[in-house]
Amino acid sequence: MNLQTKRIIIGISGASGALYGVRMLSMLKPIKEVETHLVISSAGLMNIAHELDMDKQSVFALADKTHTNLQIGASIASGSFKTCGMVIAPCSVKTLSSIATGYCDTLMTRAADVCLKERRRLVLMVRETPFHLGHIRNMASVTEMGGIIYPPLPSFYAKPKSIEEMVDQTIAKVLDGFDIDVGKYLTPWPGI
Repeated sequence: MNLQTKRIIIGISGASGALYGVRMLSMLKPIKEVETHLVISSAGLMNIAHELDMDKQSVFALADKTHTNLQIGASIASGSFKTCGMVIAPCSVKTLSSIATGYCDTLMTRAADVCLKERRRLVLMVRETPFHLGHIRNMASVTEMGGIIYPPLPSFYAKPKSIEEMVDQTIAKVLDGFDIDVGKYLTPWPGI
């Protein structure tokens, strides 16, 4: 990694909405200054197959580095491995709960915990609804620890014409928070 390269961790957990994580990887693939590290839960792999008709190897090909979720000793599990942060897209309430309580039994939750302890950006695109009080309390806990809860809600001011455009606008806004410019996908508020 050279001084201009940003490392970002992308997690895909078992909530519906695998498209968000896969589309994020696709947007980042052509950006040479960004190095992506991917970790997917077993339920995430199941949803990728079901929702997107993609196999594991097709998704892995979009990332610069891949890690298995049981590989708890991987580079991304250590604070000494410098990253600009992590996005879990989508983030299941199980993954949210693990992060909120510090129960880091997988690589995905350990990498998220490392982002929090090292004060790096952590964005959880929590996708399951409706929320009950336990979910909301877990979201509050992660927020109090410095994480960002970012349900993937579309910005209709961008006047999207398709589901893909809604997903792209949402992902572009998340990446903008990491100072990663994906240009054409982000429609800023035009003002009135």
